[in-house]
Amino acid sequence: MFFGQYQHSLDNRGRVSLPKKIRQEIDSHEVVLIKGFEPCLFGYEKKVWEEGSIEELSNPISDKKTRDLRRYLFSGASTEEIDKVGRVLLPASLKNYAKIKDNLIIIGAGDHFEIWDEKTWNEYLARLEKQNE
Repeated sequence: MFFGQYQHSLDNRGRVSLPKKIRQEIDSHEVVLIKGFEPCLFGYEKKVWEEGSIEELSNPISDKKTRDLRRYLFSGASTEEIDKVGRVLLPASLKNYAKIKDNLIIIGAGDHFEIWDEKTWNEYLARLEKQNE
């Protein structure tokens, strides 16, 4: 299970070092990165992504909401290797989608981790806090 919040930055090649606590929850050397919803990126251990995909693929393709969700999730998905020092490349299309430039936040979100542009994350947190006042 993924927990915590970690501040990181991209290196000059578009890679980010995954926090040790995040890497410890990943059994393989591959993760699947997909578009999140706020916008951010969702990261899944490859095996967990594949198992979860089976459920989504069992929904009828004749349903418009199913087609839309499949297109959204699968079209931007990217399998990325975690290198020997714990870095993962963020593909340009996903970085652009999440508006990630340099400074970013990685959070644990239970069954997955999320990668946010630091400014976007701080704005999101401020909105949440304001809603809960």
